[in-house]
This record gives sequence, structure tokens and C-alpha cells, in this order.
Amino acid sequence: MSADLWEKLGIREYLTLEINSLGNREERAAHRAALVEYLTRYEAQLDEDSKRRLKTNPLRVLDTKNPDLQEICNAAPRLVDYLGEASQNHYARFKAMLDGLGIQYIENSRLVRGLDYYNQTVFEWTTDKLGAQATVCGGGRYDGLIEELGGKPAPSIGFAMGIERLLLLVSEYGSLEVNAAPDVYAMHQGEGADLQVMKYAQALRAQGFNVIQHSGYQSLKAQMKKADNSGARFALIVAQDELADGTVTLKDMNGAHGQQTVSATDLTDTLQQWKNA
Repeated sequence: MSADLWEKLGIREYLTLEINSLGNREERAAHRAALVEYLTRYEAQLDEDSKRRLKTNPLRVLDTKNPDLQEICNAAPRLVDYLGEASQNHYARFKAMLDGLGIQYIENSRLVRGLDYYNQTVFEWTTDKLGAQATVCGGGRYDGLIEELGGKPAPSIGFAMGIERLLLLVSEYGSLEVNAAPDVYAMHQGEGADLQVMKYAQALRAQGFNVIQHSGYQSLKAQMKKADNSGARFALIVAQDELADGTVTLKDMNGAHGQQTVSATDLTDTLQQWKNA
């Protein structure tokens, strides 16, 4: 899913997929014990952040960006060496899926993510185009999270993105064409019309229309000016006197279809016809 998104945004070639397996709870516990024993021998050389992590989440010490600690971390016990047969098979199947989909990846045994509820597969999409802010997207499996929160077992997977980093990457290297102009600018006039136009706007969005709904209670003239400034192709006007008979007014801002009063039940079809004309 994320790989497809990068393709659509035109930034796939600038991102690298890094993967790792964290195994199950028991395997992580065995590795944690070995890691703590190892890192404790070098505690005097650790920076303050790593000393804190050693006490709270030792795996995160391996995620340090401090260049002075890289040699220590590179020689630390690897979680992959503590994986049992089931976890090894799970990881192998995951890599086989990526290979089958033609998605290239790098195995990073120090990739741990920042939250304790991850298990088995974890991944990050990184780039060398944003300086130190390398990670654009990251996630993994958290099979036991819902159960820990009191729900029924629900093995899950998810990821999060850094929106600012993603926007920087897209703006500099992407090829996404963005059409900011809405299809419809929806406005209202008179008591009760504001609620009704909200319903119409919601229904149109459900049918794939890009709709801006006017906020506030300005005059119809002022609203029409905003509709014109928005670049919307069509204006939808819901007036108080039209509520009773179930009609609305549509205006083609380009003038091709003029301004017409139509039944609210024909609203979507009429707009679709105008849009396709």
C-alpha cells in the first residue's frame, strides 16, 4: 500500500524500504536480557539519552544517531539471532511476499521502532534527500495491542507518516499534479438552509465530488463572489424558500448550462451530466 502511494506521488525512487523482525514477546525478552548485559559493560561510554533508554527500552539504544556509539551498537547482540523457528518462518514469508511483488528492501537488524507493542515485522521508508530527517514512514505488526487494551484478539498492522517530511519530498522531487479547484461551491440563504446544504454537500462528496461548503451567514452576493474566487465549476444554492418544495439552484460558473432550478433528488445526476458534458 505504501509503495503504491510513493509511485502515485512520484517519489518511489527516492525512498528505501528497511525491514526487520522483532520476533515474539519471549524472544524479545531473551534478547533484551543479553542486550542489557552487553550495554551495561559500556554504560560509562553511553550518552545521557542512551543511558535513559538502557533503563526504559534497551532496544532503542540501538536506534541512536550518535556517531560515537555506532561501533558499540554494531557489535551488540542481534535480535535476529534470538528468533525461533516460527518467527524465522514468518519473516521469511514476509520477504518472499516483497520479492514476489518486486519491492526492493534492505534488512536492518537495528531497526526497532519506538513503541513496545510492535512484534514480528517492522519497517521504515527512509530517504537521503532530507538530511538527518531520514524516516518518512514507519510501522509494523502489533498483534497483541487490542487484547492488551481489553478487546478481543485482533492481529493488526499499520504505519504512520511524517506529513511535513512527505510534503518536502513531494514538493522537491515528486510529480503529483494537484487540482485544488473544487467541483462545487455549496452556499445557503435563509433559516434552515445551512443544515440542508450540509446534507447535500455530504451526499455529493460520497459520490466523488470535491465540494466546498460555505461557512458563515454572508449575503448571497458575497457567497457567490467566494464561489467565483474558489475556482469551482459549479455553484449549489440552497435557499429557505426552496426547502419546502425540495428544489435547489445550480449555476454553471463557466456559463455553459446557465442557472437552473432542479429537484434535489436529481442533484447528483444533473451535476454529473454537466461535469461530463
